[in-house]
Amino acid sequence: MGVRKKQMAERIKAEKKKVAFAKLNNCPTSPRKMRLVADLIRGAKVENALAILRFNPKEASRKLEKLLLSALANWQAKNEDANLEDADLVVAEIRVDSGAMLKRLRPAPQGRAHRIRKRSNHVTLVLGSKNITEN
Repeated sequence: MGVRKKQMAERIKAEKKKVAFAKLNNCPTSPRKMRLVADLIRGAKVENALAILRFNPKEASRKLEKLLLSALANWQAKNEDANLEDADLVVAEIRVDSGAMLKRLRPAPQGRAHRIRKRSNHVTLVLGSKNITEN
């Protein structure tokens, strides 16, 4: 293995140590409703994001709060020696993509049927340090 290749690998490893992520797949909420809550915490500090989610009445906020705590636990697993308060973590990225759709039929007048689309979503949450997001 070349010297430059090894240095690059070390640098990538160090960068990955600074970020942690968590995924929530097939969450049975429509992506549109989930995005309303996700937009509130995008770019926020972790403490502020947790406070926002804790006091938001929407059901999506309960699921995102759990996801954020999971991402925090993943960050702590990567950085056992680091202190959480000193890290200055922010929600670097939060992405809500649509997941599988369950298609159901609802009876409609005059012998017709309307299709009901029960949507689900995938959420990806990435935590990063404050200084990384500025670069």
